[in-house]
Amino acid sequence: MTDASLQDPTTSSRSRGEVVGLSVLLGVMCLLAGLVLGWAVFGRGGFPLDNSAEAGFSRDMQTHHGQAVQMSLLIAERTEDPAVRTLANDIMTSQQGQAGRMSGWLEVWGLSPTGSEPAMAWMGSEHHGATAGAAESVAMPGMASATDIANLTAARGVDADRIFLSLMIEHHRGGIEMADAVLARSKRTEVVTLAGAMKSAQTSEIAVMEQMLAGKP
Repeated sequence: MTDASLQDPTTSSRSRGEVVGLSVLLGVMCLLAGLVLGWAVFGRGGFPLDNSAEAGFSRDMQTHHGQAVQMSLLIAERTEDPAVRTLANDIMTSQQGQAGRMSGWLEVWGLSPTGSEPAMAWMGSEHHGATAGAAESVAMPGMASATDIANLTAARGVDADRIFLSLMIEHHRGGIEMADAVLARSKRTEVVTLAGAMKSAQTSEIAVMEQMLAGKP
C-alpha cells in the first residue's frame, strides 16, 4: 500500500468534516439572524413590545370590557326583563373571560398590565374618540360617561333597560372599532383569533339589543 493511498481517506474525511462544520456554522448564523429579527420586530422571544398594537389592545380592551361588566352588573339588578338579564349575564361571562385571556398574554409576553404608552396611543388619532391637545387623554371608543353610569344606576325597570341597551350598543360599536384596528395591525394568531371572535359576537349582540330596544314602550 502506497503513502498516497494511506493519505486519501484522511484527506477525504477532513473535507467532509469541514463541510459539516460549515453547514453547522451557517445554521447557527441563520438561527441567530432569526432571533435578532424577532427581537427587532416583537421583542424578547418574538413577543410584542411594550408599545405594540398587540400590547395596547390587550390593555385598553381590558378597560373597555371592565365597563361593559360594570353596566351589565347594574342592569342585572335593576331590570324586570328576563331577556335583558340573560343578555347582561352573557356579556359579563364572555367579557370577563376575554379580559382574563388578555391579562395572561401580557404576563406571558413579559409586559406590565399598564405599560408606558398613554391609553389608545396604539390606535393613533384615526378613531372618532380622539381629543385635541397632547396633554389630553384620548377617549376610548364607545365608553359611557360618568353621567351615563349615574343615570343607569338611578334607573329601574324599563327605564333602566332603555339606558342600558342604548349605552351597550354604542359600547359594542366602540369595541368593534378597536377590534378592527388591531386586526389591521397584527398577525399574531392569538390576537387575531380573539379580536375576530369579539367582533363577531358583539355584532350579533348589537342586532339583538337593537330589537330589544325597539320593543321597549
